[in-house]
Amino acid sequence: MKLPFFNKKKNNSNLKEEWNSLGEQYVSQINEMVCFGETHGWDNWKGEEPEDKRDHLAAEVVDLLKEANRNNTVEDFRRDFPPAHAPFISYFEKQGQSIEHLHYIDSDKIVFVTGTPWQKRQAYLLDGKSLIELDESIQGIGKSKRNNVFAFYDGSTITTTHGWQGETIASFELGLSNQVNPTELIPFNDGTKVLIISAEGIYLIDKNEELLIHPVKAEDDDDEDWNPNIAMENGTLSFDNQYVVVGDQCSNHRILDPSGKQIGEIGPQSEYAHFCLFAQDDSQLITNSCHFYNGVTIGVKSEDFQGLNIEPWQESDLFQVMDEGMRVYHGVAYGDIYILGDAGGYIKAIDKNGKQIWRHFLGSTISGMTISDDGKTLWVASCTGIIHKLLLGKGHRDNQTIGNGNHYEEFRLILWKGENAMFW
Repeated sequence: MKLPFFNKKKNNSNLKEEWNSLGEQYVSQINEMVCFGETHGWDNWKGEEPEDKRDHLAAEVVDLLKEANRNNTVEDFRRDFPPAHAPFISYFEKQGQSIEHLHYIDSDKIVFVTGTPWQKRQAYLLDGKSLIELDESIQGIGKSKRNNVFAFYDGSTITTTHGWQGETIASFELGLSNQVNPTELIPFNDGTKVLIISAEGIYLIDKNEELLIHPVKAEDDDDEDWNPNIAMENGTLSFDNQYVVVGDQCSNHRILDPSGKQIGEIGPQSEYAHFCLFAQDDSQLITNSCHFYNGVTIGVKSEDFQGLNIEPWQESDLFQVMDEGMRVYHGVAYGDIYILGDAGGYIKAIDKNGKQIWRHFLGSTISGMTISDDGKTLWVASCTGIIHKLLLGKGHRDNQTIGNGNHYEEFRLILWKGENAMFW
């Protein structure tokens, strides 16, 4: 009667040994390759692409992970089985989902939603390792750049509050734009206006009007079927709310004043305008343009905005190249650095001169990011259906970390479709 038990323990021991041996080998090789490519140039790398050869172990490891979550032994499991990305790609393809609208609340709490703008979303509060499902009516959540103002969208109304679930500042019943599915919501610092970014157009909303600020129909365009639908929609506010920046696949990045009037324009240096973000002190704006999985990020001084006209694909003294590889999807600005997440699953920290401070690999397209007020904790989500909680600068937790960032992953929260939430 005891034989199956001992076989299981033996098999788990063998599984652990194989998982760690193959994992250490792969991570060492991939770190070596990336370091070489960044130092000597990728054209000079003559070795083969490292391969994570643990696909055949994935099903057993997932079963043990589920068991560890049921038995509250995740810490022991994590020690024995450091997490990975590549072995679980088949799970991501079938059960992964985008996790978006990540926002820091306070202490150890964040809020986020699962699902893309065109899907039914579900909002959650994550307090430490306690996951709380929020009201199903919430279809979008935003947070101001300063002053801790939150915005909530329920499909017909946007409400802004002082702090998380605090006193209501304003409530906007949407009219002409009530069909929008928000890619992003950004309330102004006083909560009286909201920037809503969507594939159905980008709007400034306040109690008096719903102003379509992007795209703008040309005055000589007499197309009666014209609509504001766009792709790769993106936008941001400066931290002091003095500037609005918007763009999409078919446009330049346009710099507007708070009323929506254009004051400057930045052409893409890759192909399509894809992402934008201000430095925390508003001294600089970075814009990213993309082509397939690659991209170019440039930095522009805010003091040059008035009348700015940077031509697409033209070198200029008006900008500096910050990065020439990433297709940026999300990012945060803290202090003098930007932390950017790309289409390939990397997060990278760069300073205002474009110097890379560190890189850290998580895997798959980064779909959300938020940082604590003290800059010590970073939560990063991807379209795998996973949120990673990173303690920045604390040191590696294991020897299977890809990247040169000195960060400690406290846990991964896995929210796969059709499964109970799991921590790893």
